[in-house]
Amino acid sequence: MPGDLEKSTTFTPPRRRKRLMRVVCFALGFLAISFLAVCFIIGHGVDSISEKALRDHPGDKVAALMALVESDQHTYHDKNHAVWALGQLGDPRALPLLRKYYTGAESGDDTSLSQYELGKAIELCDGETNIGAFIWRHGSWGAK
Repeated sequence: MPGDLEKSTTFTPPRRRKRLMRVVCFALGFLAISFLAVCFIIGHGVDSISEKALRDHPGDKVAALMALVESDQHTYHDKNHAVWALGQLGDPRALPLLRKYYTGAESGDDTSLSQYELGKAIELCDGETNIGAFIWRHGSWGAK
């Protein structure tokens, strides 16, 4: 008859395997729900700044956001949100504008255009993969 030590080291009991599978499934489910929630928040943020831009600059979202970035009527805070939204939209029409303002130097978020956001937006508009955008662009809250 095998001893207790031999029993515990030969294989994982079915009860432990089931518990482990439940924990793994819960963790994967939690990650999936978290990812979808973040995608929803991003989509909502893009829509919010786009609506603000469209109120002041009629046209499509990209054109309105580009006009907001160049406007003297808006704060750098709003302009930086517009740059972020342009990156999330990933439309190559924004590339000339983004490159115009990108210097790569350090910048303050509320005193100038964020070079960090400009750099990210350029990469996204230039074709870098944005997995989350695939979700929110095709959702009911995404780019229309």
